[in-house]
Amino acid sequence: MVSFYDTVYNTVAAITALSPKDLRIGNTASVQGVAKTLAAGAMSYYYGNATTFVDLPTPYYWWECGALIGAMLDYSHYTNDSSYDKTLTTALLAQVGPDFDFMLPSHYGDEGNDDQAFWGFAILAAAERNLLQPNATVPSWLQLGENIWNSLTGRWNTTNCGGGLLWQIFASNPNGLNYKNSVSNGGLFQISARLYRATNNQTYLDWAEKVYDWSVGVGFVDSSFNVYDGASAEDNCAEINPLTFSYSLGIYLYGAAVMANATGNSTWVDRTAGFVRATESFFSPFDNATNIMYEHACEEYGTCNTDMLSFKGYLSRFMWAATLMVPDVLSEVEALLHPSATAAANACSGGLKGTTCGQKWYVGGFDNHVGLGQEMCALETVHGLLVGQAAPPLSAGEIEDVRTTATATSTLPASTTASATSTPSASKNAAMGGVMPDQRWAGLGVIGALAWGLV
Repeated sequence: MVSFYDTVYNTVAAITALSPKDLRIGNTASVQGVAKTLAAGAMSYYYGNATTFVDLPTPYYWWECGALIGAMLDYSHYTNDSSYDKTLTTALLAQVGPDFDFMLPSHYGDEGNDDQAFWGFAILAAAERNLLQPNATVPSWLQLGENIWNSLTGRWNTTNCGGGLLWQIFASNPNGLNYKNSVSNGGLFQISARLYRATNNQTYLDWAEKVYDWSVGVGFVDSSFNVYDGASAEDNCAEINPLTFSYSLGIYLYGAAVMANATGNSTWVDRTAGFVRATESFFSPFDNATNIMYEHACEEYGTCNTDMLSFKGYLSRFMWAATLMVPDVLSEVEALLHPSATAAANACSGGLKGTTCGQKWYVGGFDNHVGLGQEMCALETVHGLLVGQAAPPLSAGEIEDVRTTATATSTLPASTTASATSTPSASKNAAMGGVMPDQRWAGLGVIGALAWGLV
């Protein structure tokens, strides 16, 4: 007998894989075919399958696995190719943690607030598309997203800087406990906005506004909508780290776009447009590379670390997604991402099959710098070309808990609800000893480029 589970997951669009050099913008079959090839390239770094989760190999950290799952959920949504969905679901369910909030004891040595947020982005994508969730012992995707939100807001820290999340959570990452960063706080902002749109719960709206206002007030977001990396809590965030990264901007951009869509408030529409304009600083590195994306803090100088090599992909992800929330920004987004998609495809011409992706899209071809981040960046830029054919994320009243049987939801464990107060205790910043420190962030106490090891 064929189960409902297998029937749902085996509904796969007939897509023929194509070489990236065959990309033709505006041709659905071409974009789908190239995206299929790029998706296979990205998933070649993931050794799990439909029944087993396997974390990414060194040098990739746990957060990037969550980012990969999010990218692949977008691939499924934009192309209608569901062939990876069962594998993605297995990965998500394997990482929920003992409290169903993606706080895993096995990752206490490397999990920060921003890491948890990236898994939250993937979980919310699953909820917003009614992805099948077959495990009756685990809460729904939406409930998992709410649990992540409760975990994050429980660490809102008012001891320094008037609020904000610290970068890290545990004492095993001591340097990050002295630094408040835009990615963690932008992640909380975006998750709050998406949960408000998904539930109409006023608490989420209040928190989205609160986190955004704090980000502006502390100086992480300036009047031109540039997003800076963070600041030391030791001097009360007096000196802002001037580094800017594409993914930080993308996270705030999409949060603003969701707020615009959910509230209808023109202020959020204007902010969304402002963030889109600010993305231009990550394009056009040279006169002959107009509107081609690059990571301006490190790419030209050869100093991008493993994490940074994936950042462009998240900017593309959230720029494309923003057009579903605020259609008025579509033309400006396309003006930037169409040339970037073509350049990214041209950069994916290496390896034995001529489909391996390089890092620098502005060189006109493959640069021999390969990795998961490079594959993800190209994938997210290319499959987003199909955004005009995609349904927008589901909202309150549309999101369902889709299970394998009609009775599955009745066996769910209790889930926490949106009940955080406006000033959670700073003492909830957990301190865990006896875990090996995360060497990525050693030396973070020095503000500026030293925080990311760029000098």
